[in-house]
Amino acid sequence: MLAVTELRLSHFRSHKAARLETDGRPIALFGPNGAGKTNVLEAVSLLSPGRGLRRAAVEDMARAPENLGWKISAVMESLSEVHEIATWADGDANRRVEIDGKPAPQLALGKISRIVWLVPVMDRLWLEGAGERRRFLDRMVMSFIPGHADATLAYEKAMRERNRLLKDQVRDSGWFDALESQMAIAGGAISANRVEVLDRIIGVQDPSSLFPVADLSLVSADEMPPEQTTETLREALAEGRSRDMAAGRSLTGPHRADLHAIYAAKGIEAKNCSTGEQKALLVSLILANARALAEDFGAPPILLLDEVAAHLDADRRAALYDEICGLGAQAWMTGTGPELFDALGDRAQYVEVIEQNGVSTLIDKG
Repeated sequence: MLAVTELRLSHFRSHKAARLETDGRPIALFGPNGAGKTNVLEAVSLLSPGRGLRRAAVEDMARAPENLGWKISAVMESLSEVHEIATWADGDANRRVEIDGKPAPQLALGKISRIVWLVPVMDRLWLEGAGERRRFLDRMVMSFIPGHADATLAYEKAMRERNRLLKDQVRDSGWFDALESQMAIAGGAISANRVEVLDRIIGVQDPSSLFPVADLSLVSADEMPPEQTTETLREALAEGRSRDMAAGRSLTGPHRADLHAIYAAKGIEAKNCSTGEQKALLVSLILANARALAEDFGAPPILLLDEVAAHLDADRRAALYDEICGLGAQAWMTGTGPELFDALGDRAQYVEVIEQNGVSTLIDKG
């Protein structure tokens, strides 16, 4: 089992002081827009490595007007162990993490928790640029391989330095050799991780589900195949220096990859599907991610589903809830009213979120 059994918020967003105990069931958070529901999901997302579901700067998470910093504390049941987790920032300082009372790097959170989310901004995933789809894919990869984040950071750092040399028309091959070697090592790992995880997601899609199966593939904007090894990437970077110098940027590498999806039953590209079909495809991928993680980690991930009922009809909402409960996943879901979760019945814990005078309050309805 993987679940947050206690969550405490201090001066986080609209929550001045909040505490919620759970029992591992899905949690339905309901209340009007602006009440502070998504802030709760964001807090839970920060119990995993990275910047959370909003990708916000730490100073933006502090409750205004105090701006005294913020803190999130949680008790998490992870497989057969129980951990106390705290993450916080004082003022505009860097975010810090403690696990069981000891300072820890963010990456250590990935060893004890797996958290996957779907938020409304992702609804346009298939219509946005390739960068958003790469971020979506890399987030899935990190749910399996937390160290993928380090490879991505290393690649981006080396690429920025290489791009600077290209723009400055530097022709010293020694500088390029060193940076391209770093890009090739990190880029080879990124490519291998993406291919491995995408294969696993494809392998656990459920054709009997009400949510559609997607034909998924990696494509690339450059002439290289998306499955790049360290050696092929190193060679391509060296051969492309003249072209890249003319462009002032690196035109080859995993930063040029894209996630391509086709609604399998209809043979239609995701970008050409209806709004409801695009939402259903996203939910399908999140569920596949959860199934594969349950096999890999030993427990299904914690799911954060913000306004998940939007663009889903009653049958698909019920099917989603059945799949969540069938997985045994703790899902934190938001909606404007409790009626959106009627199909869950007593399988969920209901929490009303209200806001008065700029302060959010959590009311456990059982």
